[in-house]
Amino acid sequence: MTVARTAAEVLDGHVTLEVESIDRMYLNLYVPQLQRDLGVVGFFKHHRGLPFASGAVMQPITEEFVGSIHRFVDTQGVDLVRFARGQRKDDVAQEYLAGHDGSEGVLLVGVAQEKASVWGTTTRHNPETGAAYPWLVREKRMPKHYYFYGFDDDFGPFFIKFCSYFPYTGRVCVNGNEYAKRDAGADRGDHGCESCVCF
Repeated sequence: MTVARTAAEVLDGHVTLEVESIDRMYLNLYVPQLQRDLGVVGFFKHHRGLPFASGAVMQPITEEFVGSIHRFVDTQGVDLVRFARGQRKDDVAQEYLAGHDGSEGVLLVGVAQEKASVWGTTTRHNPETGAAYPWLVREKRMPKHYYFYGFDDDFGPFFIKFCSYFPYTGRVCVNGNEYAKRDAGADRGDHGCESCVCF
């Protein structure tokens, strides 16, 4: 005599759910016009009302940008962490994540000096008159970069990085595995972060 079994009983222990996803997803943040010298000149002439573009006119924008980051840190009550040379940023972020309650928001803001391609100026001279004038050049510098490490209900842990010097490019990084894990657990209301390598 055979015992009637349900489909769930037959499949139990024999079927595995396999989910494939992208590990880390990066999104580059930049203004296309500010990647070209004529676009930079146009920005300062038309949007800032200045007759020329130079490091001198970029500096006040940089100071305001960095000031707004520090105001955010102060008003939101998050830590500003200065990463030491050679220190793994992900390790620091994991420490903050370990004590996190799972709510959405920024966990910390980190700062580190890193190489970047930025706009600067050099002095050129008119061959006929000898008059000096500023000339835009792309150059490698070591400006500060600010990392906003946060937690999102849908994507889990993420970070957004901003270069503090003109043209202020950035990058968003999310972990596709964490997104897939949250999406799979959405019906259960399970948004916990059990064993992730998030950052």
